Amino acid sequence: MARIEIDGRFYDVQDNTNVLSTCLSLGMDLPYFCWHPAMGSVGACRQCAVIQYKDAEDTRGRLVMACMTPVMNDMRLSISSEQARRFRSDNIELLMTNHPHDCPVCEEGGECHLQDMTVMTGHTFRRYRGSKRTHNNQNLGPFINHEMNRCIACYRCVRFYNDYAGGHDLQVLGVHNNVYFGRFEDGTLENEFSGNLVEVCPTGVFTDKTFSAHYARKWDLQTAPSICVHCGLGCNTAPGERYGELRRIINRYHGAVNGYFLCDRGRFGYGFVNSSKRILKPRIDNQPIIAIETAESHFRKLLNAAKSTIGIGSPRASLEANFALRELVGEENFFLGLNDTEHTLLNTIIDLMRHGGIHSPSLREIEQADAVLILGEDVTHSAPRLALSIRQALRNASFAMAQTMHIPLWQDAAIRQLRGNVQSPLFIASICATRLDDVATNTYHGSPENVARLGFAIAHCLDDSTPAPFALSTSEQSLASSIASRLKQAKRPLVVSGTSCSCLAVIQAAYNIAKAIPSKDKQLTFTVPECNSVGLTIMGGKRLQQAFERIDNGLTDNVIILENDLYRRASHKAVDLFLETAAHVSVIDSLENKTTEKAQLLLPAATFAESEGTLVNNEGRAQRYFPVYPATEAARGSWQWLTSVMEDPHWQHHDALTSACATTLPGLATLIQSASVTEDAIAGSKIPRQPHRYSGRTAMHANIKVSEPGPAHDLETPFAFSMEGATTHAPPALLPVIWAPGWNSNQAINKFQEEISGHLRDGDTGIRLIEASGELPWFDDIPTAFEPEPGLWRITPLPNIFGSEELSQQSPSIRERQPLVCILLNPMDAETLAVGTGDPIEIREFAGATTLTIHAQIEHTLPRGLVGVTTGLPEFQSLQAWTQITLKKANPELQDLSEVPL
Repeated sequence: MARIEIDGRFYDVQDNTNVLSTCLSLGMDLPYFCWHPAMGSVGACRQCAVIQYKDAEDTRGRLVMACMTPVMNDMRLSISSEQARRFRSDNIELLMTNHPHDCPVCEEGGECHLQDMTVMTGHTFRRYRGSKRTHNNQNLGPFINHEMNRCIACYRCVRFYNDYAGGHDLQVLGVHNNVYFGRFEDGTLENEFSGNLVEVCPTGVFTDKTFSAHYARKWDLQTAPSICVHCGLGCNTAPGERYGELRRIINRYHGAVNGYFLCDRGRFGYGFVNSSKRILKPRIDNQPIIAIETAESHFRKLLNAAKSTIGIGSPRASLEANFALRELVGEENFFLGLNDTEHTLLNTIIDLMRHGGIHSPSLREIEQADAVLILGEDVTHSAPRLALSIRQALRNASFAMAQTMHIPLWQDAAIRQLRGNVQSPLFIASICATRLDDVATNTYHGSPENVARLGFAIAHCLDDSTPAPFALSTSEQSLASSIASRLKQAKRPLVVSGTSCSCLAVIQAAYNIAKAIPSKDKQLTFTVPECNSVGLTIMGGKRLQQAFERIDNGLTDNVIILENDLYRRASHKAVDLFLETAAHVSVIDSLENKTTEKAQLLLPAATFAESEGTLVNNEGRAQRYFPVYPATEAARGSWQWLTSVMEDPHWQHHDALTSACATTLPGLATLIQSASVTEDAIAGSKIPRQPHRYSGRTAMHANIKVSEPGPAHDLETPFAFSMEGATTHAPPALLPVIWAPGWNSNQAINKFQEEISGHLRDGDTGIRLIEASGELPWFDDIPTAFEPEPGLWRITPLPNIFGSEELSQQSPSIRERQPLVCILLNPMDAETLAVGTGDPIEIREFAGATTLTIHAQIEHTLPRGLVGVTTGLPEFQSLQAWTQITLKKANPELQDLSEVPL
């Protein structure tokens, strides 16, 4: 700790940071541009000038940049001195000489950091009347608008994109006062985190292109705290709505999970909420009905007339919706709705998290790791935000070197320029090349069996009492020994694995490695495919195949399917037979899919933006999301449809349902704390979803009715669908809009943190349901090495950030980034088949009649005998993962699918 004086007042502060961060942590207003709390200091903009005095007798002092000045004991500073204020005002006046006067038409207006800082410095009049520098703008793809003339050359964009996120195609070009931030030519920004430029840029250079299509000012958006539904990491988001349409999603700060950043799928995947495929009215036998009562009555009639009813849950539905279905049909009739392999993998992961005795870290904790091993995953595609955290973890070696050289850790430029560019070790063992290979110390590419065998070998090198694989090659044994050596030396090693390669042995090998590492601070994390995969598995239920058998044996005649397209879970033949054999099929879902087409009763479910619920992320953290706006009259939350037909409904309200879920299921017992959050948030007053500047409310429906309709009443959450309410005593984690006087941009979050980049005051959202305890025995079921069979190949699913997730596939901007419809082949396999990139290939299941003709693409890192296909693409749904197939060159007259949009 250090004691410092600022403008005559004394403060006790942390002594390992800089003056700017300290002042902001103390709640002071000090303008800045180039500094960012996640990226450290470079001193480029010169905007955060303050006066530092030598001692108590010094009356003149000297100008220093607060972001580049370390805090020291007995330091004496002034923010408000005339010299510092004049310097900051003059500096911003120079920055503004080339900035256009276009605030009224700029999409950043009203949430612009440049606007805030200009007002803060007192620069309200422009004296410059000369010509302004101008640039041509670029087309940067479906996500980002580019307006280079607004640039103030703070360098934040390239620092984030290149240094922080590992991008390569955004550069700074030019010299002196004529620099250009863009690509070498027009084209889509390739990095999976490019959307963060929208929030990183302090001006309007980079703006959200999807938001531009239906733009509204920040103060005209209705907002509520939410959770991303596009993977299992549980990133916090802030969706915005206007006129009953979801307009955008921005990052919502969480000190333990996503911090300041989102991946592009999480930011731009919201388009499915506004999709033309939305189910907005109930249907009976494919005929839409108007009255909700009619749908409820028919639903109840089917339940009463049934011999027996089974329920199929979903990993993308909330805990409460799955629990309501479980209670409606009975525990013995509840099935998880996962494919058989995924069911086994997720059960194993939960068992390891509970009883394996190894901590499952948050994303923030992952960034502290000093050695990382990824086994069987391409995390950029299966859990994108995790990949960004791993990139930050690799800097810990350079931080350690900087400390020995007495360089502060916030001195970003100085640390990045250290000789040797040292980084913490990262080892990746995967099926083929991953997006993190460019920063990996070493990589290994092999079949899932061979990846698992390498993992078991690493564990044996760490602890020779663990089972070892036989017949490992010399190079594999050497690699295993090298990886084990680095993991053994680490203080905070991290092992990452998951479900992507659908191999139980890979997950077991990952546990053996983590268990064998001697460090007490070791960590083990797993990626999971969907937003509530962990929550559904904790709840527990039977296998989907058992549901098929119940119908096939005539033991059950009525099926309720909750937010689940079964054609993504099992073979088309098996699902067709299941749905055709069942006497009655009721489906609750929000989007049209192949399963909803077969429903006799189809009930429209509200999406995450229109309903409330709890999701459990990959670390076991339960987090609540809230409706941003009311659902259309006919659509309801899935849990509401289910509780409405219970003979004796115990749970009229969502919090009561959450409490019942926690009381009934021991694994969810601590969830009861989540239910009490809404009750204790504020006493006697709602939190307004609409900002205090919300405009046009009285005219929004004037084309329908002259009189203003009253706001919808929200009986389930602490929020109001209006401007009325109070935010004074609401915890920051529940504030719909992050705003503070003088701070209209997202940088206002510094007013709500315990310290800069720290946790939110009164705590971040979420409750951890699982804490590691105990210890499990070594796993010893080591697979034999994979050997290709002549004339046969195995279907190998490969996740893709823009192609694999079911909901984001319906977002127009994401669809533009979907991968080409093709299969990946090893070059030697392609040579055997006499095909090259773009040639058509005929695929035939070895044990079935399914055929498919698709184009080939050569992938040099894919092992022989495997055929890579993008997980989740509709074109590949008829192919079962890991089944054997035959290949042959097809008719070259096949249309080139590489030029056909999906």
